[in-house]
Amino acid sequence: MAEERVQRRLATILAADVVGFSRLMEADETGTLATLKARRRDVLDPLVAQHHGRIFKTTGDGVLIEFASAVNALQCAIDLQQGMAAANGNQPEDHHIVLRIGVNLGDVMVEGSDLYGEGVNIAARLETMAEPGGILVSGTTYDHIKSKVKVGFDDLGAQSLKNIVEPVRAYRVTSSKPKDDAARGLQSREALPLPNKPSIAVLPFQNMSGDVDQEYFADGMVEEIITALSRSRWLFVIARNSSFAYKGRSVDAKQVGRELGVRYLLEGSVRKAGNRVRITGQLIDAGTGAHLWAERFDGGLEDIFDLQDQVTASVVGAIAPKLEQAEIERARRKPTESLDAYDYFLRGMAAFHEWTRVANNEALQSFYRTIELDPNFSAAYAMAARCYSQSKSCGWLTDPAHGIAETARLARRAGELGRDDAGALCSAGSAIAFVVGDLDAAAGYVDRALALNPNLAWAWLSSGLIKVMLGEPEVAIEHAAQAMRLSPHDTQVFIMQTIIAFAHFFGGRYAEALSWAERATREHPEHIPATCVAAASGALTGNRAAAESAVARLHQLMPELRMSNLKEIFPIRRPDHFERWAEAIRKAGLPE
Repeated sequence: MAEERVQRRLATILAADVVGFSRLMEADETGTLATLKARRRDVLDPLVAQHHGRIFKTTGDGVLIEFASAVNALQCAIDLQQGMAAANGNQPEDHHIVLRIGVNLGDVMVEGSDLYGEGVNIAARLETMAEPGGILVSGTTYDHIKSKVKVGFDDLGAQSLKNIVEPVRAYRVTSSKPKDDAARGLQSREALPLPNKPSIAVLPFQNMSGDVDQEYFADGMVEEIITALSRSRWLFVIARNSSFAYKGRSVDAKQVGRELGVRYLLEGSVRKAGNRVRITGQLIDAGTGAHLWAERFDGGLEDIFDLQDQVTASVVGAIAPKLEQAEIERARRKPTESLDAYDYFLRGMAAFHEWTRVANNEALQSFYRTIELDPNFSAAYAMAARCYSQSKSCGWLTDPAHGIAETARLARRAGELGRDDAGALCSAGSAIAFVVGDLDAAAGYVDRALALNPNLAWAWLSSGLIKVMLGEPEVAIEHAAQAMRLSPHDTQVFIMQTIIAFAHFFGGRYAEALSWAERATREHPEHIPATCVAAASGALTGNRAAAESAVARLHQLMPELRMSNLKEIFPIRRPDHFERWAEAIRKAGLPE
């Protein structure tokens, strides 16, 4: 009897898979399945029919589709990604469905309605390499469609695929439309080099509580984990504000790793319901996109600090298995045993980072409430002092004498209570320097903060601020630059830029000073110190337009500012530095 011959044909295979399906199912199994069913009915099936495809296999979170035409397959892939993105816009964030797609033109084996063989396997392997929301196509597919479709392609070169003998050339599908390039904004950022030690960024955790008012709780969880991780000297940790630049975005691990210059990412979610909380976390190798570790932690709110410690310890253990557990044990430190106080503290932190007058007042009241509930909470005193510092820098301080006295009281109390709290010490130091002008006390606080936690961006920023006030401009530039490296996309980068601007000014490099000051004022037009150095630098470079514009803005921000009270704006120890600055601002047009 003759052996039955295997039926073969040439086909284009589209493989699609849901990103983070396990996480979605763990968070809400019923809701996720209902959403997937609706997406198949409303998005997938109509598009497959429209482009003359045939679904020949489905899994819980994936689908394999056959097309006779490579052009039809690619167009279906593009429309499918766009359709899913549009559908996500109408859904809560925890119901977003994001796909990876791979497309390959190749030889397949036919068995009934099913297809097998290398042609299918290559599509599936390319799908696993695609970025979330992205599409990868094989070289054979590209050769057939490159002149027939109006999209761009990035050549990724030959790729070694699992269980595929020969390397396969891969291409990433990109949009040729300018508006799409703008929408990909983050992808245009320059890649940063990896530090010479393990590096990590903790991305904002998803708030899965179904209550937008609980957003502060999820954000606070991330801040606590960042703080705990950053106490380890062997680890390079990206600061909170740069991590939070990705809040609310669907991000690709490889891209974020390149932009922040880190090897590892931690992402997760927080679900708070009544007195119960569930924290999920997963550690990702940003170089490969591989998941290195994932775990779920459940407990009551009375155990919240223990849960934070468990997450932190597990991440450290995953990055450096040989690290002794004693190292992370020393990093553990609960900010307070009062859960009510901690809740107010998190609310204050969320408001503080908005950097508006109303939000700053809300933050200050939250920190005062924290102190009422827990008089020994050092970080609350320090953050309340920073609220006064923020007020002064933007001209919101209506009673300067009260602001100075209260900042001094709060900062010194923070220093007394938080001798081992780097965050409290550097916040107290920057506030007592800028608002009170006590530079010696400020330097002591910040030097201790850096000794305790050399990975804290705000400590380097505070040190740079104090160094420039003390008359050490070159050291100030180094320290501000280190702050920017630890937090390269910080929402408060304008403060770092202002420090560098002042340092260049006192170093006699007025053009550089003006350039940095203008960067700072573009980031935050209401920042008075940056505007002051812009006015002075403009005057000494002969740029009258820049100088006059800065003085006009100063008049709007702080109408009472005159040469007679200029010294109150920015404490400067060296008389020659202050005289040079004052004379330059007088030349720019500030009234006597």
